[in-house]
Amino acid sequence: MSRRILKNGLLATVAVFAFLPTAGAATASAATPVPAPQGIVQFYNYTTLPAPAAHRLHHRHYAYRTVGRVATHRVRLNVRSGPSTRYRVVSHRRHNRLVPLACKTYGGSVRGNHTWYRLPHHKGYVSAHYVRVGRAVPWC
Repeated sequence: MSRRILKNGLLATVAVFAFLPTAGAATASAATPVPAPQGIVQFYNYTTLPAPAAHRLHHRHYAYRTVGRVATHRVRLNVRSGPSTRYRVVSHRRHNRLVPLACKTYGGSVRGNHTWYRLPHHKGYVSAHYVRVGRAVPWC
């Protein structure tokens, strides 16, 4: 079912329950009747509302992250402040270590490869030439 059909059905159900008293409310009001003035509509205050719908995860909010493995030959991988070798080095990643990846972008060429991976939380960029990834990385 589509989200719109479910939402409209839920709204219709809530509207029906708002206008129809339940059995417990009918017996309580029958025991102690309260006269309502003419021309005024009496509304019931129900405290039991349906539970809110669960938050649906957007494609950028998935629980798993894309992870790559540093594939340099016994040297550290430079993490740079931007997607090119012209940017300054802000940190390093050791050989054969796992690196979480946020997205990929187009940048300066490293041995013919223009793809760079951005690390999560804006920690920097690493060249895709030196990182092996098991699944597809989304574009920034």
